[in-house]
Amino acid sequence: MDKKVQILDDKGIGRAITRIAHEILEKNKGAKNIVLVGIKTRGVPLAERLAEKISQIEEIEVPVGNLDITLYRDDLSEIDQDPVLHGSQIPVDVAGKVVILVDDVLYTGRTVRAALDALIDIGRPKVIQLAVLVDRGHRELPIRADYVGKNVPTSTNEVVKVRLHETDDENMVIIEN
Repeated sequence: MDKKVQILDDKGIGRAITRIAHEILEKNKGAKNIVLVGIKTRGVPLAERLAEKISQIEEIEVPVGNLDITLYRDDLSEIDQDPVLHGSQIPVDVAGKVVILVDDVLYTGRTVRAALDALIDIGRPKVIQLAVLVDRGHRELPIRADYVGKNVPTSTNEVVKVRLHETDDENMVIIEN
């Protein structure tokens, strides 16, 4: 029998975004030279929400880009013989900037590794930091997030699903068993 447990609702996601935005500003001493880059798919709206929150706090616009990591995945041949590419769009040169990769769930670390490879092919940032809404553990690579909305211990047979208004018409994070 499948069991679903909601771990974040709309307000919980909003609080996590607010906290991460403040942590980003504190660690980087403001928003100067910051570029937010969302990992497709759900990292993009999260990056946009972070940019909006940072703008409200600092009254400065932070550039937001998106990163398609399809060709950088180490499991690409297992997933699809003919992958659909959506391309990456980053509105500024990342060279010398503080780039904050944004994703919904950090699990094994393989998605982040692919994102790092894709980003480095675009340019050479001064620093790359990682912000995630949920860190569920079970790393296979030595990768950790700089900013975490919620740490959720899980078993490997559980699935964490992030649902956002922009992609799914609702705002919540659930764990399915």
